Amino acid sequence: MGIVKISDELHEEIRKASSAMVRSINSQSEYWIKIGMLAELNPTMTYSDIIKQQLKLADVNTDVNTDVNTKENKA
Repeated sequence: MGIVKISDELHEEIRKASSAMVRSINSQSEYWIKIGMLAELNPTMTYSDIIKQQLKLADVNTDVNTDVNTKENKA
């Protein structure tokens, strides 16, 4: 573990994003760092492609029906 110095402005944006995404400030920072690193290493991939790849690597079933507008969910 180490200490990373960032601007007050960036820290505030991370704080706001962490609240919206229900993550700790450290977890939000790590997420953005990881996604940024993967984006730099894979410049032809979109954000969606990177997320799909990471979910697949974690063996997450992405075929689950998550449509909130289905007839069953409208009850």
